[in-house]
Amino acid sequence: MRSAYNDNIGGLARDLTVMSDYVRTMMRSAGHSLLDRDLSAAEGVVSSIDSVEDLRATCEARAFELLALEAPVARDLRQVVSGFHIVEDLARMAALAVHVAKTTRRRHPDAVVPEALAPYFREFVRLSDANSGKLHEILATYEPERAMELALDDDAVDDIQHHIMQLTTARDWPHGVTAAVDVVLLSRYFERYNDHAVNIGTRVVYLATGMQPAEYEVSRRTEEQQATMREQFNEIRRRYGEA
Repeated sequence: MRSAYNDNIGGLARDLTVMSDYVRTMMRSAGHSLLDRDLSAAEGVVSSIDSVEDLRATCEARAFELLALEAPVARDLRQVVSGFHIVEDLARMAALAVHVAKTTRRRHPDAVVPEALAPYFREFVRLSDANSGKLHEILATYEPERAMELALDDDAVDDIQHHIMQLTTARDWPHGVTAAVDVVLLSRYFERYNDHAVNIGTRVVYLATGMQPAEYEVSRRTEEQQATMREQFNEIRRRYGEA
C-alpha cells in the first residue's frame, strides 16, 4: 500500500516535470517565431495549448486522488498542495507563450519587434529558456538551494522591461504607436512568464523546507554562523588542549 502511495507522489513530481519541459519548448518556439518571423512555429505554439490542458488535467487528477484517498501529511501534503499551484503557474506560462506566438501571427509577414530592439528580446528569450531549464531541475529534485536561485533571480528580466518602457515612452520613439504597443505587451508577457517561474521556485522552497524564501535565507545564514562559531570553538579547544 505504501509503495503505491510513494509511486503516486513520485508520479505527481514526474508529471510536473513533463509539463514544465513542454512549456519550455512552447516559449522557446514562440521566441523563435517572434525573432525570425516564423509563422509555422507560431501556429505550432498556438495549437499546442490543448496538449498543455491535457497535462494540466493529468497533474490535477493525480493530486486530487492523493488528497482524497491517501490523506498525506507534513512534507507530502505540502507537495500535493504545492502541486496545484505549480500546475496553475505552468498553465499561465503556456498561455503567455501563446500570446507571444499570436502577436507574431497577427503581424506576419512584418516584423513585430523593431530591429533596434531585437537584442533585448533575444535576451528575454535566453533568460526565459534558462529559467525554464532550472524549473526542470528543481521539480525533479526539490532541492531548496537550487530553488532559491530561481526564487530570487528575476532582476535581469525586470531591468530589460523597465528599459523598454523608457524607450517606448520617450519623445523621440521613432517606430509608431502600433510598434510601441506590441513591444510593451511582449515585454510584459516575458516578464510575467519569468514571474511565474519565480513563483514555482518559491513554492519548491516552501515544499522542501516549510519556510518562505526569506525565512529560509535567514535560517541558512544562522546555520552558517553557528557552524563558523563551532569551528572557532573547536580551534580554541585544540589550541588550549595543546598548551
